[in-house]
Parts: sequence; structure tokens; C-alpha cells
Amino acid sequence: MSHERYAQCIAACNDCAVACNHCAASCLAEDDVKMMTGCIALDIDCAAICQLAAAAMARGSSYAGAICKLCAEICKACGDECARHKAQHCQDCAGACRRCAEECLKMAR
Repeated sequence: MSHERYAQCIAACNDCAVACNHCAASCLAEDDVKMMTGCIALDIDCAAICQLAAAAMARGSSYAGAICKLCAEICKACGDECARHKAQHCQDCAGACRRCAEECLKMAR
């Protein structure tokens, strides 16, 4: 299958991976890093699955739908965690995670 079908989801996954990597790095610079450990861990997992999902869609992998389903689940968890924190990088990441989860759910069908 042509990767153009996945263009919007690939873009959302790439944007989310960037936001998650930025959020994780920014969380490490927060005064209370210990309070941010859950956020950092989810950011790392989310960035990794988003990169995998984008690559699978770009290749037209027969597993793209299954990967996108898992990606949506992890993005939702990461977005929920990030939304709990007031820092702008967390709020930005939460938004990117929600958008990615929505796009990935469309691909998972």
C-alpha cells in the first residue's frame, strides 16, 4: 500500500515524537525531576512507538495497523500524564499526543 494514504498519521507521529523528546529533555531540567519521572518514562516510550509507527506506515508494513493501535494507546497515556503538569512543554506534548492518538486510531481500523 502506498505511504501517501498514511501521510497525515505519519506527520502526527513525527510531530509527537519530537514533542515527546523535547518534553523528556525539558523535564530533566525541572527543579523537581523526581516528580517528573513518570512523565519522562512515558515520553521516551511514546517517542519510540511514534517513530516505529511512522516507519511502519512509510514502508507499508502489514503490521502498521497493529502498531498504530498500540501507538494510540501509549500516546493517550502519555498525553494524560503530560496534561497533569503545568509546564508548557508538558502541555504542548499532551496536545501532540492527543492528535497522534486520534490519527493512529483512524489507521488502526
